Amino acid sequence: MSELITADLVDLDLSADTKEAAARSLAERMVAAGRVTDLEGFLADVAAREAQMPTGLDGGIGIPHCRSAHVTEPTLAFGRSAAGIDFGAADGPADLVFLIAAPTGGDADHLSILSTLARHLMDAEFTGALRSADDPERAAALVRGDEPEAAEPAAETAEPAAETPAAEPPQTEAPDAAAAGAPEPEAASTFKIVAVTSCPTGIAHTYMAAESLTKAGEDAGVELVVETQGSAGFTRLDPALIAAADGVIFAHDVEVRDRERFAGKPVVDVGVKAGINRPAELIAEVQEKAARGEVGAPAAHHDAPMDRDGEQGDGYATRLRKWLMTGVSYMVPFVAAGGLLMALAFAIGGYEINKAPSVAEHFIWTETGSWAALLFQIGNVAFTFLVPVLAGFIAYGMADRPGLVPGFVGGSIALTINAGFLGGLIAGLLAGAVVMAIQRVRVPAPLRGIMPVVVIPLVSSAVVGFLMFLVIGKPIAALQKALTDWLSGLTGANAVILGVILGLMMCFDLGGPLNKVAYAFAVGGLANPNEGSLKVMAAVMAAGMVPPLAMALATTVRGKLFTKAERENGKAAWVLGASFITEGAIPFAAGDPLRVIPSAMAGGAVTGALSMAFGCTLRAPHGGIFVVPLIGQPLLYLVAIAAGVAVSTALVVVLKGMRKTGTEAAAPAAEDEPQSAAEAKREPVAA
Repeated sequence: MSELITADLVDLDLSADTKEAAARSLAERMVAAGRVTDLEGFLADVAAREAQMPTGLDGGIGIPHCRSAHVTEPTLAFGRSAAGIDFGAADGPADLVFLIAAPTGGDADHLSILSTLARHLMDAEFTGALRSADDPERAAALVRGDEPEAAEPAAETAEPAAETPAAEPPQTEAPDAAAAGAPEPEAASTFKIVAVTSCPTGIAHTYMAAESLTKAGEDAGVELVVETQGSAGFTRLDPALIAAADGVIFAHDVEVRDRERFAGKPVVDVGVKAGINRPAELIAEVQEKAARGEVGAPAAHHDAPMDRDGEQGDGYATRLRKWLMTGVSYMVPFVAAGGLLMALAFAIGGYEINKAPSVAEHFIWTETGSWAALLFQIGNVAFTFLVPVLAGFIAYGMADRPGLVPGFVGGSIALTINAGFLGGLIAGLLAGAVVMAIQRVRVPAPLRGIMPVVVIPLVSSAVVGFLMFLVIGKPIAALQKALTDWLSGLTGANAVILGVILGLMMCFDLGGPLNKVAYAFAVGGLANPNEGSLKVMAAVMAAGMVPPLAMALATTVRGKLFTKAERENGKAAWVLGASFITEGAIPFAAGDPLRVIPSAMAGGAVTGALSMAFGCTLRAPHGGIFVVPLIGQPLLYLVAIAAGVAVSTALVVVLKGMRKTGTEAAAPAAEDEPQSAAEAKREPVAA
């Protein structure tokens, strides 16, 4: 096993002035050391993680990190900046930058070292020693724990965490040793807290929050035991510890696993960075709640991982988008499975197969028609879950598990009254709102145990059912029918305009929220298909195929305009685009959004408009070119895709060519530099 960090992965004079440039500079060292195979792909993964939550910490520390398929082994690079680099910390720029790279399947021992480093970063003597290190070898030794001058003081400061199994392999025990090493009670009156920490990658913030809370607990004279739900799994807190606890702290940015274990306790629920930056406040807050006898539901203010945002809350529009996208994301697998099974059935048995008798009563093993009917009926059953799943998981996004029952009930009622896709959206929002309202009601202690199992499902389902059946269900059903009739009657210019809009939406964020809205709109029409809704589905899939295919073609015809990593990504983009996986264009957009995204949108708009104008239809919700036999007007459909790809390719080549021309004047100054460094200087211009 290689060392996590070596002297060649240390830069004590990091000259970068932005977090992107700092990550690139340190990542280039990883590439040179053979630890990272694709610089641009790895940096895209780092940027994606950074977009979830800033990685700057109070005390002048930046810890950009990610899991990536382009990493060969867990690696850490360290840079020290004299001027400081903004990583989004509240107290200002970071002068100590740690770039942590973990492979998708990182091994346990190295991840244990990473978690231990994260804890040591909370030690002022450890960071002070790094600031005074005079050569890369000594800095690397400090990080590895080989340097006595830093190791001994750090151990003294963080002794409770360092001596628990958290700092030692095997990894399955390591991250959660804070839980295993429960403090021994010193007095019967000592206040007891249990805590859970977690972050999206489970590498750094998880363990830093645990260390920060543990130290603050010692300072406050309370017994505080932490369960770290990290990257290599977690060891659950002893149920006896939870039962004896006076309060609970959740410091997390992903869903707390087995959260129901903590029901009936005063809860403080915050983002993981709050656990790092203000642990003493969190301890005081949970003590105040316990003193008031306040017992919150498992999610009083931020119920689900989709509704979580560290220390500064999202606006209502942002939270609404998260809730809706939660429902759509859980619905999509049902769409893919059910829709493709039905598409195969049509391909084998023809479009009349939907009239076949039930295969449970009539099935002949030797007849192709029976097998086609079987596929259709299985797919049709999967499709009947679309609206209930949409509603159920919108409610889950708002109110966690208690929202599932009323959400599914409301979604099923929407199907019963023919309120369709719109009914499912409204039912999910209603169910989540009702559950959140019930959770805010203070109830007597004897009833708290039955609230999540009996009271909340009973009351919320009754309220949502009443509203859907007798109050708002019929108006929504009428609106759904009007929308269906409008789609059915789309012709001429109206159809073309809708195709342009859908094409722009599919290509704007390449698989993001706007893309998913357009896709969900198209899939919703398949629940009650007519000619208009089938045209919409065809236009959406055609436009979604354009960006990756265009980038693949551009890297083929003008490869010199793209980096080596982009040319490699272009080979994969052929397959991704042909399979209707719009996300295949993300690596190109991440590196050069101002040129790639407008080019993709232009091509998508052309394809959407032509598909609608040609009257192409599609009964399958997915599949790309592999379901062309199921497309109405298949040749014209391929023409529409080819036209959009040509437009996007031409635009991106022209725009990138103009950039290259504009930077050639500066090329002589960079000719003596390694190519990676020259690219690094050009990249911010491209972005």
